[in-house]
Amino acid sequence: MIEFNIVKENFILNGGVLKTSELKKLGLSSRQIKKLMKKDKIEKIKYGFYTIKNYFPKEEVLISRFFPEAVIFLESALRFYNYIDRIPRACQIAVENHSNPNKYELSYFEVKPFYIIEKYQKLGIKTYEIDNVKVKIYDRDKSICDLVRYEDKVDPEIFSTALRRYIDDEQKNINSLIKYAQILNIREKIDKYIGVWV
Repeated sequence: MIEFNIVKENFILNGGVLKTSELKKLGLSSRQIKKLMKKDKIEKIKYGFYTIKNYFPKEEVLISRFFPEAVIFLESALRFYNYIDRIPRACQIAVENHSNPNKYELSYFEVKPFYIIEKYQKLGIKTYEIDNVKVKIYDRDKSICDLVRYEDKVDPEIFSTALRRYIDDEQKNINSLIKYAQILNIREKIDKYIGVWV
């Protein structure tokens, strides 16, 4: 059997997560995978996905590996940009509105999918590399538009903290913010909350 150090190295190169097919590509048989689980070297975290025992992959990495079509969204995106301090109870993701809801039910951690029409779901996506894994997250300007658009689903304290931190953020792009606001038909709301500051 392949040395476990090589297997471990491959886990680390993939954010701590490998698929069954990737383990088999390394030369492991189904029996050997089961043996590694029995020896407490690896554990199954979702059907067809494994991690090293006692290794805790980042939520963003898990989302990207489990659901490559999903985009880190709303409070989870705001947290990524340090616009809020509170960790969301569930990882919030945006998926296309025809996606099957059952696929997002996990025992490993909680995911809250938002079903969004394709032209809005694809708007403002930025790709970051986290622990060697490409992760899709809405950019900071689109995330603020999402915050305003879903104001009724967000705690008022989170809402005001995120807006204040965005206004203070030197990396914000007001032109992008306005462009997204027009596409999402929330220009008036954006002007109401941010217009006085910019």
